[in-house]
Amino acid sequence: MRRILEFLDGSPRLSDVPVVVLTAQGDRSGVFDALNNGAGGYLLKDDEPDDLARGVRAAARGDIPLSPQAARALVNGAAGLRLPVTLTRREHDVLALLAEGLSNKLIARRLGISEKTVKAHLSAAFRRIGAEDRTQAALWFLRHAPRPVAAHVAEARPVGS
Repeated sequence: MRRILEFLDGSPRLSDVPVVVLTAQGDRSGVFDALNNGAGGYLLKDDEPDDLARGVRAAARGDIPLSPQAARALVNGAAGLRLPVTLTRREHDVLALLAEGLSNKLIARRLGISEKTVKAHLSAAFRRIGAEDRTQAALWFLRHAPRPVAAHVAEARPVGS
């Protein structure tokens, strides 16, 4: 699945071609990630051949075909989706530095705030983005940051440093 997502995410030559994911996995995160990364549909290998053919034709018309199991996974997991996510500027800055690999202590120094404040911003950001740990938060930020991380880090330095 990771290769499919990388292909979808980094393939500008396919911007006008609907790519339908055909897989054996019908879990919510797989379906959501594929659609969020530009898939034009999500079908399962267990679907009937006629349903697969209809799905491909539907994608060619501009529709977004979903296997019934994939649709159920999205609907059942809809309560867990938190889109769009809005971070405060400081949460954003702290996540940018976290994504650069800085410790809480170094983030605090860079931003001119206490380590306790860094932890508070991280906790709030984790809740907003649904991250359970630093790695998930850093990966989320790298995937969703509107600008390159280096631009965030440069802006996050306190005045006079």
